[in-house]
Amino acid sequence: MKIVVLFVSLMSLAPLLGQELQCEVTVSSDPALDITTVDREVIAELKNVIYEFMNNTAWTKDQFEMEEKINCNIVLSIVAIPSPGRYSANLQVQSTRPVFNTTYNTPLFNYLDKNVTFSFERNAILVFAPNEFRNNLTSVLAFYAYMILGYDYDSFSLEGGSRWFTKAQEIVVLAQSGGGPGWRSNERGRDNRYWLVDNALQQLFKPLRACFYEYHRKGLDRMFENPSEARSSMFEALEKLVEVNTARPGSVNVNNFLQTKLNELRGIFKDAEQTQKTEVVKLLKRLDPANGSKYEEIL
Repeated sequence: MKIVVLFVSLMSLAPLLGQELQCEVTVSSDPALDITTVDREVIAELKNVIYEFMNNTAWTKDQFEMEEKINCNIVLSIVAIPSPGRYSANLQVQSTRPVFNTTYNTPLFNYLDKNVTFSFERNAILVFAPNEFRNNLTSVLAFYAYMILGYDYDSFSLEGGSRWFTKAQEIVVLAQSGGGPGWRSNERGRDNRYWLVDNALQQLFKPLRACFYEYHRKGLDRMFENPSEARSSMFEALEKLVEVNTARPGSVNVNNFLQTKLNELRGIFKDAEQTQKTEVVKLLKRLDPANGSKYEEIL
């Protein structure tokens, strides 16, 4: 009887272990699509299945308190239904973390994946197996779960997210045999899942990861205590991107970081001294010339 009670108790605690993510999920379809009744039911079911998968899978062995959960958001937009039960979609993935001594949540990761294809039927269950490719939807979602973890850990300690980026890379390797787009190095361009995590682990991109850590821990987290010093630390962190951008111009990782932080940077440096405003705008326009006019708003 004691063994049975213990087993039941452990089972009741199981959902609490590994609840690292607090993930909101939205699933929608293009209004122009000719949606059948079955497809409409599947799409409605997808939201709950993805929600359960992201929030109840034990992604790590680390212990998370309720207030330590990583806030993230997934928006899956169905853009085509090539055949019954087969879907093509865009996937927007976002994550944030709180800034010390404030009520502000800073965006850490904001990426739009336009190469998501998957099969799904009613009553299907997504189960993650670390050493096995099961289906493309499971792999895509697990990949982004580990990318979210990697960026969150990187924001608190220098290269603290390496083990989670490595997990994401392992998913890439396993998924390359599955046939879906976004997993290979030789696909058109370098803006896909393969390059997103491969770059993160390359020696060449270490200055970006140092920037990421210093921007958050030495900058944002100290903004309440000393705004002037915090801005200076953030500027010095951003300068580290020049080395990466020179060696690998237009990389998905640098572009993603700058696009994620664009509005935040404008808000933070608009109250800086004029000399610093001029310097940061010059730097940001060099790193991200496509958004030069937006950075000029700082002035």
